[in-house]
Amino acid sequence: MIDTILVSLQIVLAVVGLYQFGLSLFGMYKKKRKETFAPNKSFAVLVAAHNEEQVVGALMENLKHLNYPKELYDVFVICDNCTDGTAAIVRSHGMNACVRTNQNLRGKGYAIEWMLKELWKMPRQYDAVVMFDADNLAHPDFLSEMNNDLCSGARVIQGYIDTKNPEDSWITASYGISYWYCNRLWQLSRHNLKMANFLGGTGMCFETELLKEIGWGATSLVEDLEFTMRCVERGIYPVFNYDAKLFDEKPLTFKASARQRLRWMQGHFTVARRYFFPLLWKSIKERNLVKLDMALYGANVYIVLLTFLMTAVVWVDQSFMGEPHLANLYGYFPFWVSFVAIAANVFIFLAAMALEKVTYKKVYAYLVLFPIYLLSWWPITFYAFFTQNNKQWSHTKHTRVVRLEEVQSKQG
Repeated sequence: MIDTILVSLQIVLAVVGLYQFGLSLFGMYKKKRKETFAPNKSFAVLVAAHNEEQVVGALMENLKHLNYPKELYDVFVICDNCTDGTAAIVRSHGMNACVRTNQNLRGKGYAIEWMLKELWKMPRQYDAVVMFDADNLAHPDFLSEMNNDLCSGARVIQGYIDTKNPEDSWITASYGISYWYCNRLWQLSRHNLKMANFLGGTGMCFETELLKEIGWGATSLVEDLEFTMRCVERGIYPVFNYDAKLFDEKPLTFKASARQRLRWMQGHFTVARRYFFPLLWKSIKERNLVKLDMALYGANVYIVLLTFLMTAVVWVDQSFMGEPHLANLYGYFPFWVSFVAIAANVFIFLAAMALEKVTYKKVYAYLVLFPIYLLSWWPITFYAFFTQNNKQWSHTKHTRVVRLEEVQSKQG
């Protein structure tokens, strides 16, 4: 009985793994450029900030120089429970500092919900809302790319999230590799197949009418995933704009990274509980592969947890029980199948870096430590499972002041 359960679970994990690998192959190519439109849409650019005085100035300067008519966009910085000089710096750059103080409803999701209500009260109404984090830098053509997609009929758009400091440490390099992989072989593959893309928390664009229609309503620890699920459930599929790039600061230390990823996984469990079965049921009822794919993406946190538990059980059985007592799926296949599975996982990350033409020398040197980063998701997810009801928002401190010119020069 136990062997049957174990093998069945291993088969499920193998099928999901093969599905994800097969899907990633559709990101190996990039379609020709889409139709471009003259600047037409107006944007409210929202920046969520909590004690970001060290980095927000660089973003304000960056946003002044976008290749888009200045009369078609305004910047609003949500100074959320700030106790430093964030608001003063924003005002010194001529931008709008919107001060919010609420010690009970803390977190980015609540800050955005508050700001949108304030935005709807203003005399000027915008065609779309763009959201950045305070530590970001946007490519000069970011709003032009959003304008192109909106004019083409898109209602929710995710830009390409790149890393502005991949050479700072082995942790930032690991983030960089992960994001290059996700952008190219998760996001672009779904875009090429005209499936729904998932939001990444920053570099997002929303049609104003959509936000007014369904409301923000995303206040979990992973507001981006929550809003993605709400959209797909309603048949609104977010799109991915490969050419709309922004650069995000990644944590420098393993401790800071673990704290950030723990918050993500805690939030993922909440969203998975809320949306997995409704989306799964709708995908079956409507015979909708897009909704099935998003249901699986939402349940990915449980897949990581199950993979960790299955690996631990098999390892203990084979290492400490003398002869193995439990069935192992790979025991039914030739020995080389295990090596092929491992090689495929190595290949997919290297392929993503090659396709994205990564030129950072230090990142390639840090590749030897990348498996540690990947494996660390297992205990983090395990701990998140038992602390998923902890809704306390934790702030990731940003200190790395980088100009867009520096990032672009390092990219070669």
